Amino acid sequence: MTRSTTRTGSPDVTLTAAAVPALWRLARLEFDPVRQQRVLLYPEGVVLLNDTGGAILDLCDGRRSIADVAAILQERYRRDVTADVIDYLSQLVERELVRVE
Repeated sequence: MTRSTTRTGSPDVTLTAAAVPALWRLARLEFDPVRQQRVLLYPEGVVLLNDTGGAILDLCDGRRSIADVAAILQERYRRDVTADVIDYLSQLVERELVRVE
C-alpha cells in the first residue's frame, strides 16, 4: 500500500494485492430486515451492500490479503476480480470504513 495526499489534504490510498484489509473497529456487517439487504453499519451511518460488496467484506478479516480475497471470489465468479476488489476496497479505505496493513 502506498499513501499520498490529495489537494484536499485527505489521504489518497493506493492498495496493492499484498495489502491485508479489515473492517474499521467500529464498523460491522449486518442484515437489515426492513430493506432485506446486507449493510455495513458505522456510528455515523450505513452503507447498503450488494451481494458482491458483502462477499468482499465477509472475507476482509485482517488475515487474508487482497490477493487471497480476489482468489476466493475468482473461483465463485469465474473471472479475475482483483482490480474490482482493489477498487471497491480503496473507496472504503478512503471513507475510513476499512483499514489495511
